[in-house]
Amino acid sequence: MLYLGDEVPQQIAYSKRLKFCADETNTFSFEEKPIIADIKSSNTISTTSIPSSFASDLEKLNLTEERLKRYVDETENLSSGTTITSNTEVTFLREKAISKTLNNIKLSMKVDLCFVLDCTGSMRRHIAAARDCILQVTNYIKHTNPNFELRVGFCGYRDHNDKTRRLKLLEFTDQYEQFTKYMKSVSAFSSLIKDDLPEDVLGGLNAAITQLDWKSSTRVLLHIVDYPPHGRRFSNIRDKYPNGDPYGLTAESVLKMMQSKNILYFFGRITSHTDTMLQIFHNIIGEFPGFDLVGRDPIKLIEKFIKATSSSITYVVSLTSTIGSSSKDIYTLQRKKLDMNPNEPNWNILPLQEGVVMWYHILNTLEELKDPNYFNKSNLFSKSLSFEIASQLFSAGVKKYAYFALDMPTKKMYKRFNTNTGVITELRPTLEAFVHFTYEYTKGYLVVCDLQGIEHNDEFLLTDPAIHCINPLRFGRTNFGKEGIK
Repeated sequence: MLYLGDEVPQQIAYSKRLKFCADETNTFSFEEKPIIADIKSSNTISTTSIPSSFASDLEKLNLTEERLKRYVDETENLSSGTTITSNTEVTFLREKAISKTLNNIKLSMKVDLCFVLDCTGSMRRHIAAARDCILQVTNYIKHTNPNFELRVGFCGYRDHNDKTRRLKLLEFTDQYEQFTKYMKSVSAFSSLIKDDLPEDVLGGLNAAITQLDWKSSTRVLLHIVDYPPHGRRFSNIRDKYPNGDPYGLTAESVLKMMQSKNILYFFGRITSHTDTMLQIFHNIIGEFPGFDLVGRDPIKLIEKFIKATSSSITYVVSLTSTIGSSSKDIYTLQRKKLDMNPNEPNWNILPLQEGVVMWYHILNTLEELKDPNYFNKSNLFSKSLSFEIASQLFSAGVKKYAYFALDMPTKKMYKRFNTNTGVITELRPTLEAFVHFTYEYTKGYLVVCDLQGIEHNDEFLLTDPAIHCINPLRFGRTNFGKEGIK
């Protein structure tokens, strides 16, 4: 399904060979079944080709009324008690809301990223990988998302017996060579004590949270560790401090402080020793993404670090730029127990489900696209489909949640490629060219973005985009108007 904002459901197949163009009427590879049986008006429909309960719900829906209600809700949030009497007033309030949103988006592009690493003897390879990945990560970010302003910082920790060498801190900097040079001075060692395997995890996290100067709107903490904190609640391994942190730090106090500063937590898993710790952290702050950083091969480990770091940055910015202006809004989702996971699920264990796809034909002319009356129930088509869907969402927006899904039996996976805020989450040059094509073909009238859907060989099946249009009263709240196009 290619949902064009709030206005147009449509399904298209789009090829890397650019076989799709805007004046083609049919690029579908399946049998199309119009859901039209008896058209009563542009806002009513009867059908026998989709489930009767679904048809009944569709019959009751007044598309125009629903569309206007969304704008009323938005303007009421912006200007409580305002009575809307004309399109001019609605347009004014929409543009005011767009301006506020775009300001939030600009703020969300400023990112603080802090590596928090266990720097004991077993972590030598991971310290080197963090050092060697940062220049590649920043080059990738500059190439895909040049509007990002990234600062990187570092907090390394060992254990209480290491005393003055327990912590190593590097303040946030946008001088990435400086970061690399500093990391060369960080060595992996620990003053070994018999029968004591846990490390000062809580002290390290607390130092990163309270001693570094977090300024940017988007704040990311990537924690990489192979052993848990002290205390029997975290593990049954040999521990000099079985009652917990000797200075009174608790997971609750540290993580609540992290939340209060709107810092988002990501975890790099190396061993199973940290599994209980992760469960405790989940219970305190909700769900958070994790990455597999197991490995002894230095080249593969660097590749894993690059992926984990780049994914963390684009994942958070894509959320903060669409949900709100800071990480606080994502914690709101986590408190609602929304289990976000950017990793692909195990398709072998997911149940097969049935559904219905609805779409409009690809339009013949630009004039049809500019005509809001074209997009009514009388022109809708449908087909049934079988699919699998992940239990955890991988992204979220102002209005919808996004899950990995698999179109069966073709087994094509659902992905998100870019957002309506300019963030590229999965770089596909063909799709970025397609975004620009929509601008050129419509002579600057609109831009189709926020592309997501299925990628298979040389073809994309796109669904649920956003549209920035010079008419701010079309295509819903994700339409940021002329400034969104820019």
